[in-house]
Amino acid sequence: MLGGDAEISLLGGIGIVRAFVQGATDLAFIAGVKNVMTQSIIARPEIKRVEDLKGKKIAVSRVGGNTHYFSVQVLRRYGMDAAKDVTFIQTGGEFEALAAFANRAVDAATMTPPADYQAVSQGGHRLAYGPELGIPYAATIFAARRSVIAKKPKVIGNFVRAMAEASKILHTDKEFAYKVLGKELRVNDRKILDAAYNAEITALERRLDIKTESLQAILDEVSQIDPRAKKVKPQDLVDRRYLDDMEQGGFFNKLWGERR
Repeated sequence: MLGGDAEISLLGGIGIVRAFVQGATDLAFIAGVKNVMTQSIIARPEIKRVEDLKGKKIAVSRVGGNTHYFSVQVLRRYGMDAAKDVTFIQTGGEFEALAAFANRAVDAATMTPPADYQAVSQGGHRLAYGPELGIPYAATIFAARRSVIAKKPKVIGNFVRAMAEASKILHTDKEFAYKVLGKELRVNDRKILDAAYNAEITALERRLDIKTESLQAILDEVSQIDPRAKKVKPQDLVDRRYLDDMEQGGFFNKLWGERR
């Protein structure tokens, strides 16, 4: 995005926050998809408790990414220091983490559906389940550059509206969602698709909202390695023009058939 190769990104929020804190204030979040973490830590049967992960290897997609952050937060809740008590193995992706777990290259793996379901079906069990923990975090969010928004306000606006319409389809047309998921994930097993959809759908924002607490959680984490984050407020990171326009102009109400 900073190099101009991409004008909009869908990603976990921490990369944008860190760049903003370091001076890339042209970046802004424009719409939210998921404001809580829905990962699971899947472990081998002999690992009964989170505390049993001490000294063990945990597969994550990437250190600094969502799966790593979730793992750190869970370990912290159980009085553990992720930097000292466990070893994180970067796999590059969740299905690669699943492969590492299946091949016994790691003791546990942090994944989202449907990879977590497949790990459980292969003999693992959940030590921690994100949908139950409700850890605030801008886990999936749209970002753009303010300079691009200034040059192409209608184009970016049309994109956000299209994503709002996609959200409506995802929430209301499960069979179509399954068709797309099956194609993109190369998964046809209905049980796996059910597990993925049911775990995620309740966490997804129907109106693409961006929660202040989800951004504050990232700022708090970044501030531990970069004190400049303490001076940044969640609202500094957000351009809500499109969300406000769709809310106040009645687009969302018409889309969802609701009255307010």
